[in-house]
Amino acid sequence: MIISINKADKTPYYLQISMAIKKKILEGVLLDGFVLPSERELAKLIGVHRNTVTKAYNELKSEGLVISSHGIGYRILFGLHENAAVSNTTGSNKANEKSKATKNTKQKGVHWESIIKDEYLHFESSFDDLYSKSYDTGSISFAGGISSPSVYLKKDISASIHQMLSHTQGKSYFHTPYGGDLTLRKHLASFLHGKGMAADPTDIQIFSEMNQALDFLVTLLLKPGDTVITEEPLSPDVYRTIKLAGGKIISIPLDDDGMLCDHLGPLIEKHKPRFIYVNSSFQDPTGTTLSLARRRLLLDLSYQYRIPLIEEDAASDLQYSGPYCPRMKAMDKGNNVIYIYSFSLTFVPGVSIAFVAGPRTLIDSLANLVSIRLVSLDWLSQKLLAQAFETNLYYDKLRVFQEEYRKKMERMCGWLDRMKSMGVTYRRPDGGVYIWCKLPEGMNTKRFFHDMEQEGVSFVPG
Repeated sequence: MIISINKADKTPYYLQISMAIKKKILEGVLLDGFVLPSERELAKLIGVHRNTVTKAYNELKSEGLVISSHGIGYRILFGLHENAAVSNTTGSNKANEKSKATKNTKQKGVHWESIIKDEYLHFESSFDDLYSKSYDTGSISFAGGISSPSVYLKKDISASIHQMLSHTQGKSYFHTPYGGDLTLRKHLASFLHGKGMAADPTDIQIFSEMNQALDFLVTLLLKPGDTVITEEPLSPDVYRTIKLAGGKIISIPLDDDGMLCDHLGPLIEKHKPRFIYVNSSFQDPTGTTLSLARRRLLLDLSYQYRIPLIEEDAASDLQYSGPYCPRMKAMDKGNNVIYIYSFSLTFVPGVSIAFVAGPRTLIDSLANLVSIRLVSLDWLSQKLLAQAFETNLYYDKLRVFQEEYRKKMERMCGWLDRMKSMGVTYRRPDGGVYIWCKLPEGMNTKRFFHDMEQEGVSFVPG
């Protein structure tokens, strides 16, 4: 709403404002129910004192054109109010006729619950509520995996951004190709080479985060009613992404060596799943790692039944103990593995980048889908990560992350060890950021969860 006043005019400012609003009402620019700016907001826009706007609004209220209510503020009432005082105003007869017509028509609101898809309307949001507490101040959260804020200092980030902007060569636009920034993809190809994977920049599609990457893959591969084989327990994000796409999940239990793979053949033959999803290293939420023997078995099943494997690997670089286990993507000779990696645990908090590496046909199709859904991928995050690779800052900071997370893991396990006498058991992970605990037999989990919330501590119930 644009209103200007003439400071050379001798008419008081508040009257100029009230008349300008009245004119917009009668011209039909401001309709019934329109919420006016607050006194403070309008005063700032026009350049007058707040009391001047208050007087203008009171003038309009006295004429029955505006009403004020707690929690909403000022809104237009013309045409809704029977006693709107407009009889001495130009065009009032036509306005009164319009007012009567409005009163004779019952105003029916949209029944939003019948329009919004049921799966989104009754969405299970408890995990999101818990995750949001991960970055709340004043609370202790064990509910979300986010990168430690103490590794990348503000001076590191500001210096990197300054350097990036000084090398844009006068660019006033910061768009990237649909596949992602080429410089970053070249660094990511080298990053994958370090993990034993033969990859070209054209084999990589960049996304803003792991969830987005998985959502695009599910959109590309899954039809409603299709079956997917996953681990159990499973990350809430992965579960919801598949279910919202109409997929049917067959979950396979885990032991200390990861997903039980020995008897998957009959399940695959019966249900013909579109893909098998595995979080291979330091799994979310159990912290387990898929053994080398089972990785080989899954690959053999993939080749036998020509079924894709989606390997999520976000926490794999945070290893503290145990033998190194090659990624399934590095062991894949048939190009059947779709590899997803995220920097959400090893880069600047909130600057999230993920990517998918896979067969060229799949990557091209993902880029086509990105071109339909997105105008541009986030330029700043991609350039920031590319520069961190360029200067070797990423690998320097990765070692800091590894040491910091290891100390936190040792400290957490030390406290959990003290609780063994109470019946608490847990699986000590070799890496990552997740620990799977079991409470004493017969303990009321809901009551415990509620009591912890009262203390400002949150965790994710299994």
